[in-house]
Amino acid sequence: MSLIKKLLRVGSIVFLLLSISGLCVVLGTYLFLAPGLPTAAKIKDVQLQVPLRVYSKQGDLIAEYGEKRRKPLKLEEMPLLLHQAFLAAEDDRFFEHPGVDYQGLLRAALHLIKTGQKGQGGSTITMQLTRNFFLSSERTYTRKLREIFLALKVERELSKEEILELYLNKIYLGNRSYGIGAAAEVYYGKDVIDLDLAQISMIAGLPKAPSRYNPIANPDRATLRRNYVLGRMHALGFIDKDTHDANVAAPVTARLHGFVVALHAPYVGEMVRAEIVSKFGAQAYTRGINAHTTIDTTLQRAANEALKNGLLSYTKRHGYHGPVAHFDIAPEANEAIWDGILKAYRALGRLIPALVVGVEDKQAILYLGQGQKVVLDWEGMSWARRYIDENRRGPQPETAAEIVKPGDIIHIAHSGKTSWQLEQVPKVSGALVSLSPHDGSILALAGGFDFTLSKFNRATQAMRQPGSNFKPFVYSAALEKGYTPASIINDAPVVFSDIALEDTWRPEKYSGKFYGPTRLRVALTKSRNLVSIRLLNGIGIQYARNHAARFGFDPERLPDNLSLALGSSTLTPLQLAAGYAVFANGCASSSSLDASI
Repeated sequence: MSLIKKLLRVGSIVFLLLSISGLCVVLGTYLFLAPGLPTAAKIKDVQLQVPLRVYSKQGDLIAEYGEKRRKPLKLEEMPLLLHQAFLAAEDDRFFEHPGVDYQGLLRAALHLIKTGQKGQGGSTITMQLTRNFFLSSERTYTRKLREIFLALKVERELSKEEILELYLNKIYLGNRSYGIGAAAEVYYGKDVIDLDLAQISMIAGLPKAPSRYNPIANPDRATLRRNYVLGRMHALGFIDKDTHDANVAAPVTARLHGFVVALHAPYVGEMVRAEIVSKFGAQAYTRGINAHTTIDTTLQRAANEALKNGLLSYTKRHGYHGPVAHFDIAPEANEAIWDGILKAYRALGRLIPALVVGVEDKQAILYLGQGQKVVLDWEGMSWARRYIDENRRGPQPETAAEIVKPGDIIHIAHSGKTSWQLEQVPKVSGALVSLSPHDGSILALAGGFDFTLSKFNRATQAMRQPGSNFKPFVYSAALEKGYTPASIINDAPVVFSDIALEDTWRPEKYSGKFYGPTRLRVALTKSRNLVSIRLLNGIGIQYARNHAARFGFDPERLPDNLSLALGSSTLTPLQLAAGYAVFANGCASSSSLDASI
């Protein structure tokens, strides 16, 4: 018995010494790694990287900027089955362990001892969260120890519900989607609350390897992972056998849903993006800023259509410029070859690229890709007289062969429900802007035919001569100085000597006619150039420039000569519209309206 007692005593001492040594090692490791761990304040102040979003006045999404798609949700906004699916897939003892699951760590350690390789397992939801927020993804023992210590620290600072909510909003789920809100939109085009159990289980299977189990790229492997999640949910009692079996048999319905814009206003979106970035820098793309503009959804859609229709009508009036490109296609060419040709061309708004594959007397056979053929009839193409120059067109075509030939790449658009119309991308562009006269807010703005063709915003960046559009501001200055609508100015030839000019200036009229003494109200409505010049000369150029400042114009950017009366300055459409909004508002005597979105 004495020998047994001695062995027990020695064993106890050895165990105690080993325990103390182990604790010392753990304590020493913690003290070594602790300085590199984030503070409690930083843990509590975790910021999700949410993109910048731009909305219309009615709340329609205009644009989203940021490399990460994320839609943060509160835990109570997520269905219970979703919580259970992620717990079943990643950490079923989440609400029982203190942030580190020692059973999982032991399993991972045994796997290492048996195989000599680091295996999966051992990482709890808390540990995954700390790794995603604060640590790198490198697979080293030091990083794993930091992950363990930090997980324990996070569990002391945050509740289980807060940790789970952060995890479900943070975790990467493939295709630029971060968090379950974004994943539901990317894979199914739905809100989380509208997902069925098979779809929830598919998303819950993604954290392990988002690329390997991607339901779009690898549907078979993703299905196996989904069924594993459903099996774990059944084993844990979250769902019954009938529910499990029904969802295991469910088809894969995932497909890529791109970024959905509710209101097409890319020029507005870029204006807002530039303004926000100038204030917040690169953080603008991650701080979750929601920019609500004054853009009216209905008016913006009308502006888009009006500008596009106007430009398309203009280009048609000036003739057909010919195909976008031409390819020599053999008669035996098949749809695979045609698809290869069309792949390099994309739709521009409602203009769809098409390959001409056949031409008959009064119609053409077009291929749109993906096996789709349509007929372009004579009514949709007879307008296409050949463009010669701005003022000349060729003769009226009599057959389809005079307009298109096989191998041509052209653009078409719907004309009614079943017919098609030959179209062409305009060689010219334009802008349209609408302001509220009450406060100067921008209600609609279109800066060009297509943002993907040209990001140059002609509404805010194109400096053009306003011409006679500037005359009302000169007449306003005259009224301010004592002239009346009945004041008479002579509409007759005039010659000015100006030291700024190399010669005398003899302004002319387009019509060549002169009407003699003319009242101001008539001169303005008839846009009489010589009356406007005499009027400006009478009130003084500097006076008119200073008066124009009341309409928001910079006097220093206005010409210091009489050509100002003819609109020789350079202004953007937005500046000119803002000036006219002052007339409608009636506040020119006090201050100008600031155009803003």
